[in-house]
Amino acid sequence: LLSMATGCGKTFIAVNLLKRLSDAGQMKRALFVCDRDELRTQSLAAFQNVFGSDAAEVYRQPDGTNNAKNARIHIATYQTLGIENENGDANFLTTFYPEDYFTHVVIDECHRSAWGKWSQVLTRNKNAAQIGLTATPRQLKTTAQTPEARQDAEITANNIAYFGEPVYEYTISQGIEDGYLAACEIQTGRVNLDDTGITVDEIMVRNPVDAITGQPVVREQIEEWYAKTDYESRILLPDRVLAMCRDLFQYLLETGGPEQKTIIFCTRDRHADDVAVCMNNLYARWCAEHNIQHAESYAFKCTAASRGNDQLPDFRASTRSHFIATTVDLLTTGVDVPCVRNIVFFKYLKSPITFHQMVGRGTRIDATTGKLMFRVYDYTDATRLFGEEFISKPPRPREPGENTEPPPPQPPEPTIIVEGFDVHITDAGRFIVADVDGRAMPIPVEEYKARLAARLVQEAQTLEDFRKRWIDPPSRQELINTLVTSGYSPTVVRMVDDKQEYDLYDVLAELGWGMNPRTRADRTMAFTYKHEDWINALPKPTAATIRAIACQFERGGTEGLENPQIFRTPEVKAAGGLAALKAAGNPRELLIETKMRMFAA
Repeated sequence: LLSMATGCGKTFIAVNLLKRLSDAGQMKRALFVCDRDELRTQSLAAFQNVFGSDAAEVYRQPDGTNNAKNARIHIATYQTLGIENENGDANFLTTFYPEDYFTHVVIDECHRSAWGKWSQVLTRNKNAAQIGLTATPRQLKTTAQTPEARQDAEITANNIAYFGEPVYEYTISQGIEDGYLAACEIQTGRVNLDDTGITVDEIMVRNPVDAITGQPVVREQIEEWYAKTDYESRILLPDRVLAMCRDLFQYLLETGGPEQKTIIFCTRDRHADDVAVCMNNLYARWCAEHNIQHAESYAFKCTAASRGNDQLPDFRASTRSHFIATTVDLLTTGVDVPCVRNIVFFKYLKSPITFHQMVGRGTRIDATTGKLMFRVYDYTDATRLFGEEFISKPPRPREPGENTEPPPPQPPEPTIIVEGFDVHITDAGRFIVADVDGRAMPIPVEEYKARLAARLVQEAQTLEDFRKRWIDPPSRQELINTLVTSGYSPTVVRMVDDKQEYDLYDVLAELGWGMNPRTRADRTMAFTYKHEDWINALPKPTAATIRAIACQFERGGTEGLENPQIFRTPEVKAAGGLAALKAAGNPRELLIETKMRMFAA
């Protein structure tokens, strides 16, 4: 079992693991199983990039043969194998694959194990090396010790019991600290109606109607169907949708503009429709007010019912359309969209597994768009699920002779629509996801910064001590590593406080000692005028070179000053370069003096 946070590259690891086994002569044939077409497409591309035609998609060709019959790596979905649920007949699996056909079996997203026959993939290949990949290993909470429950726990449900303890674990907080995953900021908000609930009397005075027929709804129907937080499921509240969308849209305006790739998780298809319409209206009004060209398909519904997979390529790649995806659960797992900057919860959640998978849609770093951080906007207290155990209850065991046919479909529940409520949203605080006792947990931003400051001052007691350590690269790196391994990242604070124009020196000096921070441009300017006498006392070529070197700080901060290629940059080279520094003394000592004066400016 490999337990790794979403975005860390589980498929990449699976591909390279099988490649090394193949190169060592230990792998004859391998089966990679996932549960969605989109995941199969992504996985097939990853495997073919390494194995070429030796990796092939599993499906029945028109002549009845297996498309992957000549391949060594077989990429399949549960549906293709006929084992997606308890009623699956596993026809494809048993027809084309005799027992122990594969030497290696990889189960992708193994936390989503069904309770029934897909275990045949494992039991029919009992001598194979079996590898489970997941970000959320499912542990079974067993109450009845029946043979059926024990078998389910052994084979398909309880990953820990079946695969053993993970041979490798990598959490989201570790990934953030190490720079492999995007940092996560949480903005929470509370909706007044969600906190207080609404009574049947409050509903009735607003003349509720059936959302489909438009006919009035009587009190008895509401009393039978309505419960608190059934909002947008059994009862539609257009005023609530508008208030939440307005609040979110304002946050987007404040954090870079409305055209940010965003996933909004909604309660049901109708809710996803309503949110998409509302976000489109807000965007259209904003474009008109600011005389900006309207992007095509700004907000769109991306659900199974709306063939949402068809729009994923545009959501992933387009820079001028498809910015806001409203979904129910289609984008919950496995879909790789690195450019997503915001994850929004408009729906209530109870499952930690589902929650972590949803948050995982934002964890990937995207070098193309410069994304190093993503935000979670939580309107339903979903982020309380950080740190929860991944527990599932087993299914009820079948009784002997019990009918296994699925029950007839129930008539659709009525949906009520009510307008006229006063809805407002209050800010419930900002948080940073960090490691707390080995678990990813939200910490209030100010508390996170206070903890970082305390750890910083513990390592460097005074601002002067800090400056001396900062100027020395090995000492500085040791200091930063100490902070990060303690669970507090200076880079995360810089991103959360939107101080990308500031060097980390200023970010930390402000936190630890209350120093007034300067942008890189301001610090460079302060250096040139505060130390003008020192610079002018140098030979003119040397002075010009020092000024050119200082300009590298404005562009790249501390790293810019210490760039090994600094004397090859056009500005420094044109000013006189290394030869100009040698003319005035020891170049190394001059550079150290420049750094000391830069950070003292």
